[in-house]
Amino acid sequence: MTTTQPATGELPTAGSQDSQAAGRRTAMRTHLCGDLRADHVGETVSVCGWVAHRRQHGAALTFVDLRDHSGLVQVVVDGSVDVRSEYVLRITGTVVIRPEGTSNPGLATGEIELRDCAVEILSTATPPPFPLDDRADAVEESTRLTYRYLDLRRERMQCNLRTRSAVLGAMRAALAPLNFVEVETPLLMPSTPEGAREFIVPSRQFPGSFYALPQSPQLFKQLLMVGGTDRYFQFARCLRDEDLRADRQYEFTQLDIEMSFVDQDDVLDVISAAVLAAARTVVGRRDTGDGGGAGGEVPPIERITWHEAMNRFGVDKPDLRFGLELVELTAIFADSGFKAFAGAASIKGIRVPGGSASHNRRRLDDLTDRAKSLGAKGLVWMRVGAQGALESPVRKFLSDTEAAGIVEATSAAEGDLLLLVADAWATTCEVLGQLRNDLGRPPAGQGPLRFVWVVDFPLFVGIDAATGRPKPGHHPFTRPHPDDLDKMESDPLSVRSRAYDLVLNGWELGSGSIRIHESELQQRIFGLLGITPEEANARFGFFLTPFGYGAPPHGGFAVGIDRLVAILAGEENIREVIAFPKTQSGLDPLTGAPTPVADRQLRELGVRVVAGAGASDRPTASAGSAASAGSGASAGSGV
Repeated sequence: MTTTQPATGELPTAGSQDSQAAGRRTAMRTHLCGDLRADHVGETVSVCGWVAHRRQHGAALTFVDLRDHSGLVQVVVDGSVDVRSEYVLRITGTVVIRPEGTSNPGLATGEIELRDCAVEILSTATPPPFPLDDRADAVEESTRLTYRYLDLRRERMQCNLRTRSAVLGAMRAALAPLNFVEVETPLLMPSTPEGAREFIVPSRQFPGSFYALPQSPQLFKQLLMVGGTDRYFQFARCLRDEDLRADRQYEFTQLDIEMSFVDQDDVLDVISAAVLAAARTVVGRRDTGDGGGAGGEVPPIERITWHEAMNRFGVDKPDLRFGLELVELTAIFADSGFKAFAGAASIKGIRVPGGSASHNRRRLDDLTDRAKSLGAKGLVWMRVGAQGALESPVRKFLSDTEAAGIVEATSAAEGDLLLLVADAWATTCEVLGQLRNDLGRPPAGQGPLRFVWVVDFPLFVGIDAATGRPKPGHHPFTRPHPDDLDKMESDPLSVRSRAYDLVLNGWELGSGSIRIHESELQQRIFGLLGITPEEANARFGFFLTPFGYGAPPHGGFAVGIDRLVAILAGEENIREVIAFPKTQSGLDPLTGAPTPVADRQLRELGVRVVAGAGASDRPTASAGSAASAGSGASAGSGV
């Protein structure tokens, strides 16, 4: 008779050998497939998993590679056992050393195999529509997402999910000793149309009224500071109805933080500790993708101002892994007779080492067209010859002093290619910044990890042509830089903010700011933006009223988990680190979402579908989709 021990409700201490074993051992297995080693020789073990490969060796023996999330183990079973691809098995056998000459050094379990095995078939399987190994990388993404539950069995996807879990665990552990409180905020909230496009939810109890799904917990986390929480965090699920791309999904996760009685450095120090803890947790197993093997050490996070980022890299999310920095050349042409350069507000260039030979005239024409498409009037290119001689269609318009000045300023050498833009400062920076990325930027997941804080963003980003008022660069509750308060009315475009971004390998991971907590300063900002007290109360009253009861100085930040994990996992697309993502068109091939709903549901919500409104073509649910047909409006209708 089988007896069982009573449940105690206690688990082994985290990190102990007992806890590691408990995470593997169940009533059905003693070990994970990928854990078995030569140290286990002679032991009788039980493993469970899926049949990855089956090889018949004559009539007597069959070799089965059994797979679970930890890896593969080779099992030798009787040839009469009928098991096929993706069958789910429980196998009990003895660990033995493989016969001489048959070990597999490319496999962690390659020294051993299981013999004298008893096989229990737990589940049979239909042959999968694509191979569940690295060959699936070449399969159409829509097919992989239709059968995502199969795609997730692959080693790459299991590694990505566990990398994500390790990142979340490391961040939570880094915050635990710092007195943070984990608080969940509402998913149903009022619409704030000033931001990105929202997903709205009709209210059944209040017909004609709608909730919005949160683009971020911004309002609530600041109210938590008013409520005395002091230090808040959560891994928040956020939603924005924006066009999708490789680093954007409708649904995304962010580490959301807010802190009271802090300045900018306090916030940056906490976020730096959390993201560096996450990076160091996974960097040892990270492949740089450039032949360098493991990712190595994670350097400290650098810090530069927004103005420096634009001057040196031409973008506000600079990639520090490669050179090609922008070089200031304006002073060289202060008295130039070259019409294209004379009087230009800003002239900058980039040096492409050895680029002269690799860029024929057609490629140079393509670069010129690219520069024009980015807003430049043109692009000047120069090949560098012996003794610094410049070859260029514009060389005849330049003085020898100007030519020598270009070579000296850019540190140009024979064989280099120089690219110059003369325009307004912002245009010059932005065009060369994009060309720099086009020419030199490696994939985000390759090479070293280069974090950088970008601080002192402009509070305003231009003048609205219709109203003549400054346009905010951030939400209107962002605090101005204390050294620039006296310039807010006289020179608003020169005012810096206490806003900051965290960038990794050219991807913006997140942003944050120190907030305005005094009503007088808030009214100054509203006044500059043309928002009257009545309008402010109508738009933000539910948020501003609590601040009248005493708000502490506070600030916060939000880290994009999907982007951070993608880079740490060596992926170029965040869909590869999300268990069940949408396609770039916003569809879910697995479930068929979005789908029509029944007329009865629409009537309950007081919603009427207008035929053709917002209609767009979309594919029908595939054969692998779990979606069922609705009885309501057609898929091409808009609400």
